[in-house]
Amino acid sequence: MASSMKTLLHDESRYFKSFNMFLDRSNEHECIQVFIDEILPGELASIGDGKCSFNILGVGSGAGAVDLQMLSKLQLKYPGASINNEIVEPSSDQIHNYKVLVAKTPNLENVSFNWNKMTSSEYENHVKENKENKTFDFIHMIQMLYYVSDPAATIKFFHSLLGPKGKLLIILVSGTGGWSHLWKTFKHQLCLSEFSQDITIQDIKEYLDSTGLKYQHYDLPSYVDITECFTEGDEKGELLMDFLTETCEFNKTAPPDLKAEIMSFLRQPECTTEKDGKIIFNNTLGAIMVEP
Repeated sequence: MASSMKTLLHDESRYFKSFNMFLDRSNEHECIQVFIDEILPGELASIGDGKCSFNILGVGSGAGAVDLQMLSKLQLKYPGASINNEIVEPSSDQIHNYKVLVAKTPNLENVSFNWNKMTSSEYENHVKENKENKTFDFIHMIQMLYYVSDPAATIKFFHSLLGPKGKLLIILVSGTGGWSHLWKTFKHQLCLSEFSQDITIQDIKEYLDSTGLKYQHYDLPSYVDITECFTEGDEKGELLMDFLTETCEFNKTAPPDLKAEIMSFLRQPECTTEKDGKIIFNNTLGAIMVEP
């Protein structure tokens, strides 16, 4: 019997429900916050060079919470500087949420915002068609390269937009965490789109090494509590499974043998540990700061 499995990306409402459940059960934002607090200020120190204005580009910025955290660090590092913050985001709902967040966030008087409702590839085409030559002091691509068809070409393009002292930040799942093991093992069953859903930070390092570009790499330890995934019929667990597999209604549409195989695989030490009766998925991330 043919499988009725469909990529989660084709159902935006279900995608964001599962994504928000994932965020609720993980410390991902907290681990990225640690990076922003402890590592990012040092990285931003070298982009200034006497500048009093900065061009920032966020690619796949979502609802903007992480963007505003990074902007606050830039403001602290360069008090009084004007900041032009450009955003590339394909979701209307996320752009709306971003604008709502900006409206209620203080101390943004020196920051201008320009939202582009488009994918990264649409933005690339827009820039090339209009022959724009604007450069950026800081470009960030956080957890978005899974959703492009050619990550190497995407990095090459956005890296080309860096100014002389600019930096490109990429954050993805680690090459040694649970995501990597799950997706490398079940790639052919779970990759239901043309995108690079199984990509990891290790793949990016290998690409950068092949080009000779210089970069700094940082590990960002993170976890997700997926205990509810193992309770049959649990709605929250089903949303988490959808996000882990990037499959809409995975528990209802996956062939029984595939579902059983994946549920068993998730209990392997490469993916999870058990602590205080909870099943904790290894969500470790990697951050790379690419030089011009």
